[in-house]
Amino acid sequence: MAEGLGALLEPAAIRLAETATDRDAAIRRCGEVLVEVGAVAPAYVAAMLDREQSVSTYVGEGVAIPHGTLAGKETVLRDALAVLRFPDGVDWGGQPVTVCVAIAARGDGHVEVLGELAQILLDPDRAAALRAATDQATVYDLLTPIEETA
Repeated sequence: MAEGLGALLEPAAIRLAETATDRDAAIRRCGEVLVEVGAVAPAYVAAMLDREQSVSTYVGEGVAIPHGTLAGKETVLRDALAVLRFPDGVDWGGQPVTVCVAIAARGDGHVEVLGELAQILLDPDRAAALRAATDQATVYDLLTPIEETA
């Protein structure tokens, strides 16, 4: 189970000046970053592309959350996130995407992560700040809001 998004996001997985010619290239780049940080085996990238063919991972506000299929879970080495910013934008099935939050999760951890991410990313102000972010600390702070205590 995820210990919050902060536990899943390491600085090496935040890339803010990426380029991609199209959606598939952006997804491949997201998968490559997850491979580079040791979260997934290279085969996970194909599972991410397969997921996109069945269901778009575009969530709105210029953000997509690419992740693998259930079959790809066996290639996940540890739960992790990667945040890639494409300043020039990527055409995502007719929608412009500038930020991808890639997810690698074993078990059902992705469901909780997706829910947490959706709350953050669907806030227009936060999403706009994420699209404009140019340093890792800002991205980390936007994705790991301080928990409110009752």
